[in-house]
Amino acid sequence: MSNHQPRLRLTQMLPENSIMTIKPSLFEDQFVDMAFITRLLGVSNKWIYRLIKDGVFPKPIKLGRSSRWLQSEIESWLQERISQSRQ
Repeated sequence: MSNHQPRLRLTQMLPENSIMTIKPSLFEDQFVDMAFITRLLGVSNKWIYRLIKDGVFPKPIKLGRSSRWLQSEIESWLQERISQSRQ
């Protein structure tokens, strides 16, 4: 029996009043699909693909004919948008 805890890597140190970003390793991250993203954000897939085309949203990882994103990248993108809207 192991007491192994997943390890998270600190990717960025931010000022004291900011949120600290912690990025999981690839084995601790999850792949999410377009359905997950559209439900999370409440927008259409056309809107997401437009943001990708404009270089504003993370590009998908192609797995055969499927497109997937790392959940940590989507969370980081969303946190950045929230931070920008509160400035």
